[in-house]
Amino acid sequence: MKNWMLYLTVAAAAAGGYANDWPVWRGPDGNGISKETGWDSSGAKTLWTKELGAGYSSVSVKGDKLYTMGHESADDKAGKDTVYCLDAKTGKEVWSYSYASQTGGKYKGPRATPVIDGDCVYTVSQDGLVICLDAASGKIKWQADVPGKTGNKNIRWGISSSAVIEGNMILLNIGSAGVALDKNSGSIKWSSVGAPSYASPVVFDRADKRCAAMFTASGLQTVDAKTGKQIASIEWITKFDINGADPLVIGDKIFISSGYDRGCAMLDFSSGELNKLWESTALKTQFSSCVYIDGYIYGIDGQTKSKGTLRCISAADGSEKWSEQIGFGSLIAADGKLIVLGESGTLYFAATAPDKYNEISKMDTGLGQLCWTPPVLANGIIYCRNDKGTLVAINVSK
Repeated sequence: MKNWMLYLTVAAAAAGGYANDWPVWRGPDGNGISKETGWDSSGAKTLWTKELGAGYSSVSVKGDKLYTMGHESADDKAGKDTVYCLDAKTGKEVWSYSYASQTGGKYKGPRATPVIDGDCVYTVSQDGLVICLDAASGKIKWQADVPGKTGNKNIRWGISSSAVIEGNMILLNIGSAGVALDKNSGSIKWSSVGAPSYASPVVFDRADKRCAAMFTASGLQTVDAKTGKQIASIEWITKFDINGADPLVIGDKIFISSGYDRGCAMLDFSSGELNKLWESTALKTQFSSCVYIDGYIYGIDGQTKSKGTLRCISAADGSEKWSEQIGFGSLIAADGKLIVLGESGTLYFAATAPDKYNEISKMDTGLGQLCWTPPVLANGIIYCRNDKGTLVAINVSK
């Protein structure tokens, strides 16, 4: 009997039953943390590289397939976006789908990351065009011009919200408090009109109700995920209306952080209202989202192209525990380690420990500047890209 159970376990693992996929923006739990264990950065080696076209789209991985986006254009006005499906282990193209898109001026290409749900892949262009594609073939199922359908305008640096799957809906940070689409048809389920910002929605449970946190131009909005009805809000004004880092939901609290010397705050949501517990300037994240681990928050303090600092702060009071000047960048975490991609292309591995910065190893990815897209760990491979569209796969499996 024991041998039979062992056989089933091995077979399930071989079939991907225990795969450490990264199918959506910010990982399977939407918090920037992978559950993958047993990987080793000490022997990290490049497996392959792929040119995608300009942009900031990260990757989503399910099984042996990887999905991402890029942009090509002859000028700073218009061109085409391409959605790619690649073999995750070799980088070989499985299929691609292209469509006309605005270039984005100085910062070219899509900002959002494709998300995988069942047999569908959902993408969002910087113009707010949402497309549903068949994950296996790349055949289009539907598309929706969300700003056009909801009476909203694009924002200064382009729509950046990735799609967030919530039941039969897709949530997006478009409008003053978000929008929801039917994931099977693209029809609008609920919407709002006004100025969003650059973070993606974060869904969570409170008092037997599914809620969504929308970090918009005016501050943090919490809404009923099913209906879009506002629950609570708190003003959080920043320069250029940029609230680009995703909120962190920590039990009945919500952490927010912004750049441009604005800082961060912990908000209590236990009563159904948003009340500020503390505010600090120790962590000012322009658009690189933080991670929360065992009572501490890790993130990048500072602006792009500046002396950014990797920092650990206490979630209890916002006090700084340690900092390490590595420049601007982005990060995720897995198996008690931070995986940090500096904007100049250096990949850092450090322990998630609050007592001091403990660097385990680092490597030059060869990407150079600018690397603003967060890295992804999936099934023993770390994926990193730069703004020009070079995607590199790095083997960290044992």
